[in-house]
Amino acid sequence: MRTFNKIAAQGDVMFIRVDKLPENRELVEAKTEGASLIVTHSETGHHHVMEASKVNMFECKDDELQSFLVVHNDAELRHLRDFDTHESILFTKGVYNVRRQREHTPEGFRRVAD
Repeated sequence: MRTFNKIAAQGDVMFIRVDKLPENRELVEAKTEGASLIVTHSETGHHHVMEASKVNMFECKDDELQSFLVVHNDAELRHLRDFDTHESILFTKGVYNVRRQREHTPEGFRRVAD
């Protein structure tokens, strides 16, 4: 399992440690699905997940490419795929800006499909 101090990536998502949740953004708490929190959804069902009891996630109402993750206790980010999987990452207590990769199309920017 990988560890990091400031920035990490897993597939099409990047995590940046920040000091606190932003005060100038309208945030909505993400819902959990059972014991897991889906940090990022995969179009193929191979989600990136963490144990819901250890984290809270807040989505930005004005930007679907960004959200914020609050880690209360050390938590593992796992990629739910049996083959060609991304290595798990250990997150320590703190706040993280979660950024989805984007790509430009003739219609404008869109989220990259994983």
